[in-house]
Amino acid sequence: ALLPALLLLLLPLAALAVALATVLLGLPSYDIPPGVNQPAKLRLVLAVLLGTAALGRILEKTGLCSQITFGRYVRQGRKLGVDPKLFIQDRHFNKVPVRVYQPKATSGGRRRGILFFHGGGWVFGSLDTYEKVCRYLSRESESVVVSVQYRLAPEHKYPAAYEDCLHATIHFMNNTEHYGVDPANVIVCGDSAGGNLAAAVSQTLAGRSDLPKLRAQILIYPGLQALDFNLPSYHQNRGVPLLFRERAAFFALQYLNGDALHMQEVLEGSHIPPDMRLKYRKWVSPDNIPEKFKVRGVKPLRPTDFIAEVYETVKRFCEPNLCPLLAEDAIVHQLPESFILTCEYDVLRDDGLLYKKRLEDNGVRVTWYHLEDGFHGVISLYDYCGFSFPAGKRGLDSVVNFLKSL
Repeated sequence: ALLPALLLLLLPLAALAVALATVLLGLPSYDIPPGVNQPAKLRLVLAVLLGTAALGRILEKTGLCSQITFGRYVRQGRKLGVDPKLFIQDRHFNKVPVRVYQPKATSGGRRRGILFFHGGGWVFGSLDTYEKVCRYLSRESESVVVSVQYRLAPEHKYPAAYEDCLHATIHFMNNTEHYGVDPANVIVCGDSAGGNLAAAVSQTLAGRSDLPKLRAQILIYPGLQALDFNLPSYHQNRGVPLLFRERAAFFALQYLNGDALHMQEVLEGSHIPPDMRLKYRKWVSPDNIPEKFKVRGVKPLRPTDFIAEVYETVKRFCEPNLCPLLAEDAIVHQLPESFILTCEYDVLRDDGLLYKKRLEDNGVRVTWYHLEDGFHGVISLYDYCGFSFPAGKRGLDSVVNFLKSL
């Protein structure tokens, strides 16, 4: 109740912050390439986000609320009305809040079930934020969708989000008959941080003999590693919204430690011991990125000295439940059929490309969809505040088409 009142009082400040942010858009740190989908609309979205961040900083400095709390409030989105085609109910799966979407139309047999883990850097995002996306997936693919409200960082550090997603998935797999779902047709799906969680859950369940095997995993511009923030896509798209290179490291550190200390050292790569970097080079390396993705120019990595004290604070980055790209081949080759969506103008593009290669090298069937004009977060903007991003709709439809093919 306090935040809406504050918002009314601070509307003039908000307008000023957005105006300042719009001016800031002219600075070279923000880069909206001409090839990106709807560049003018993206500038408007960025102006709002920068204005929100500026106002959040003001609120935090005055002690009224934290910047993260304010950001979550603004991102909530408005409540949607009844959907004539869906039954929607809020439940708890093994104490984890979820929202279940079930098509009202009669089905000839048992439906597929989708566990959806939302994005937001493990820090932002909620059931309401992804309401439109989940309704769309449920309606268009005629599936039962379970949206999972995992605990957020920095209040709840790793592995809280992963454990919530895992527990909700296992509960659903053990109770598919209550929702008319075929236990052999359960899929995990997520975007961004949610793609990371879907990959981690999929790996954990790959070796379980007490549960039905997952039918598929759907990873939408997932973040899958925190060893190397200097892959080609991190340099090419470092200033492209909605995810800047520095923010990618910031979110990973918030999830891991609940703070963003040592962000600069992590960005430079001095947080990983040389022998470990060498060990993982077979999986995390620009050499594994197809040449066509390097044509926009890539800065050579400046060698940095390893700092043991920093490694001590972030060594869990080497755990596959946090960075699924580092899982051993014995796990990867057991993974289910996979769908990976990447965007050209996204710092996380190469995480998806590297995982695609790993899966294929291990005999896993992969459907890959690349949005040539896409940017990070475009899926959740497919229908945003009265204007749409066609690339987001194309991406969502590619997911629906994959689901229908299963």
